[in-house]
Amino acid sequence: MDQIVPGHPPLYTAISPTPTQSTCFGSPLLKDEDASLQQDEPPKKKQKRNKPTLSCFECVERKTKCDRGRPHCLACIKRQTECKYATVANILEETTRSVANARRMTKPPKKKAPLSNGFERPKQAPNPFERSASRGSTSSSTGLLSNVPYSHPTASNVFGIGSEHPFANYWTCQGGLPETISVLPEKLQADILLERYFECVDPVYPMIHRQTFYADYEHFWSLPQDEKDRVDGALIALTFAMLAMGTQFVTTTSYRERQQTAEFYVSAAHQSLRMSSYLNKASVRSIQAMVLVTYFLINDNHASDGWAFAGILIRQAYAMGLHRDPNIVCPNASIFEKQIRRKLWQAVLLQDTFLTVLLSLPPSATHTDVSVEDLIDDSSSIANSNPTDTAYIRGCWTLANLVQETICSPRSLDLPICATPRQKSKLLADFRAVYRSFPDIFRSWDAESISQLCGTNKRIVRQTLFLTSNYFHNVMLLHSSSSPEVPVNVRGALEAAHDAINAFFLLYQFFESEARVWWVFNHRAFLEAMCIGNILREEAKMDGGEESLLKDPLFLRAKADIVKMIEIMQLMSEGDHGSAVAMTRVSVLSTYLPVPSDEHVPT
Repeated sequence: MDQIVPGHPPLYTAISPTPTQSTCFGSPLLKDEDASLQQDEPPKKKQKRNKPTLSCFECVERKTKCDRGRPHCLACIKRQTECKYATVANILEETTRSVANARRMTKPPKKKAPLSNGFERPKQAPNPFERSASRGSTSSSTGLLSNVPYSHPTASNVFGIGSEHPFANYWTCQGGLPETISVLPEKLQADILLERYFECVDPVYPMIHRQTFYADYEHFWSLPQDEKDRVDGALIALTFAMLAMGTQFVTTTSYRERQQTAEFYVSAAHQSLRMSSYLNKASVRSIQAMVLVTYFLINDNHASDGWAFAGILIRQAYAMGLHRDPNIVCPNASIFEKQIRRKLWQAVLLQDTFLTVLLSLPPSATHTDVSVEDLIDDSSSIANSNPTDTAYIRGCWTLANLVQETICSPRSLDLPICATPRQKSKLLADFRAVYRSFPDIFRSWDAESISQLCGTNKRIVRQTLFLTSNYFHNVMLLHSSSSPEVPVNVRGALEAAHDAINAFFLLYQFFESEARVWWVFNHRAFLEAMCIGNILREEAKMDGGEESLLKDPLFLRAKADIVKMIEIMQLMSEGDHGSAVAMTRVSVLSTYLPVPSDEHVPT
């Protein structure tokens, strides 16, 4: 339980905006009601204006301006007279109050068809995603099993998981940075956790230059205590964030112990950022720490907090100028410093893009002139790095640029990804071109070669699986999206979904403990299984569909993918600390299997 620190004001304060007054014109119902209210009055000269009065009776009588307050107008308050309004005025006031902050529309929205984008919303079982009903985007609800609220009278957990504040408060008012430094683990333990970080996390998100980080890290440990207490707080925050991420992937302790230790470290990371005034100061180290804290929160089932924290991260990255070409904003910087800025912007862009894909929300890292082509290695400088890492970063970056523009933006508004067949053909060609730009090692592989590579270079295996999952998930979204002129490409969607979900199956096969931790990989695979299930369900409704599902190898393989996903989620949900989210996914995916799941299907 968080400790309440005396003297600290609450971090967030809910402020209810004052609704803007608006008037409706030309409503026959309102005109008739207003007339009925005044039918006992003597006839008056016909008015030119055709709208009901919103002023109170006293102001109408006195012919004064009625500045309506709540529940009385300011004029009546000053005069200390009785303040009454016509029924229609009260109706309009309540209507105005409820829609004052909604977006303006010229016509009412049309009701969406159940399969407007290739998905059908499943019957929902009680689950940890669930929250009170509200209206939101259809595509959002497909991925989140609930709608994103935009109008709710009370606070609402945006994504339905992680209901407590993610940063437990262990800190005093006067402790400052020395207090967080004092809780660092012994150096030997810290070394082990950092090694785990560079083994499991760094291959997927290679944004930290290992040599320079360890130089700063070793220098810190060599300092006397009084000098340690005066080091850069962003470096301490980054170290704690890396320790927290590394702890999530430890396998030698119990789940509960790992969770408590990791959450303590991430709280220390956040406190260190606070002590370094991270909201009004930005540095490479602080941005790196914030990227890792966001990933930690998502892995720790605090997706709502992670999404909100990522918003601060984007603003700070912009404020620091990471979105600008380093040759323009810091032309005199070293090659190494420019490359670090490019890699860090890529990490911010990648996190924002693929998180918005999963949540069907608008992208934020959209304004930049940093070029992928400028990310090169100079073997004569410290900026030199693993060529495969550089190819992986450039591949992720190129894919993110394409996905952000063509997938994220339309899905965030429930628009079809492609409006015409020609547009879809062009977009598919663009995706294929991006895929061809990937090095052969990320494209020319199968389960057997991946198994062999695991014995020699697990780093490349992790990168291959993550890049493959990202790419084919978005191709699946492209094929499964529909518009009046572009129907769902059933076979294309099932092929892409199989390639994407198979990457998750291989991750679970070779790195089971890591597959349990990575929320983004888990959630992508879940959405892929849902897409497969919805397509099969719609196919069964077609003439001869049931027979086709039992004979067509593509449909049989698709069903086998759902069965395998259910089996993995079932394993993740078992045990003393089984995942409640995994159990919910089992419940949802099981609705797509009306026939016994133990019948023979090809793998």
